[in-house]
Amino acid sequence: MTGSLYDRPDFFAAYARLPRSEKGLEAAPEWPALRALLAEMAGKRVLDLGCGYGWFARWARAQGAESVLALDISARMLERAAALTEGEGIEYREGDLEALDLPIAAFDLVFSSLAFHYVVELPDMLRRVHAAMAPGGVLVFSQEHPLLTAPSNPGWITPAPGQRVWGLDDYLEEGPRVTDWLAPGVVKQHRSLGTLVNALIGAGLTLAHLEEWSPTPAQIQAEPDWAEDRDRPSFLLVKAAG
Repeated sequence: MTGSLYDRPDFFAAYARLPRSEKGLEAAPEWPALRALLAEMAGKRVLDLGCGYGWFARWARAQGAESVLALDISARMLERAAALTEGEGIEYREGDLEALDLPIAAFDLVFSSLAFHYVVELPDMLRRVHAAMAPGGVLVFSQEHPLLTAPSNPGWITPAPGQRVWGLDDYLEEGPRVTDWLAPGVVKQHRSLGTLVNALIGAGLTLAHLEEWSPTPAQIQAEPDWAEDRDRPSFLLVKAAG
């Protein structure tokens, strides 16, 4: 589903207009906090899951990563990533996160940005990822926060003048959610925070950092609209060791 979604001309065109699509990592509000979870890239063998335009893959390579294998299920995304990439050291390959076929103990860092909330069989995917991590390897990823994926009709509610609250229902009813984001009929997978943590543990990973992302005062000053994430975080940032 995700591949066909991102390859749809209407969705791909809308996605291309997002700030993070046009300007890369620096336009992603969560990037500074996510970058802080990453160790030195020098000499690292990196796996980028759901690479999109390849912004992270190129950053990792520029920071000295030995190699980057960047996977995405979308042919359009991979085509754009390849067009934006110069030099060697990055391999873009079509790959479905639901059916990963990875070499054993081959990567020092597995990275993913805003892709795991599309994965139906997340526990199985995490087990495959763990097996692909070299001794001492690390998994760092971001995903939409469960408070964002849970509601049947996500959005802010104004029950009284000057009052704004985030509507929340069905938090413990896990499974697919169909929403309109950039295009109608986008399907994301909701799972509670506890289910996500237990999936990591069940895959043999050790949780090292869990962050409900919040913009800094400086970010809010520069981008006032980001202040709403002080009331309801949009992103969950995770670091886990193999």
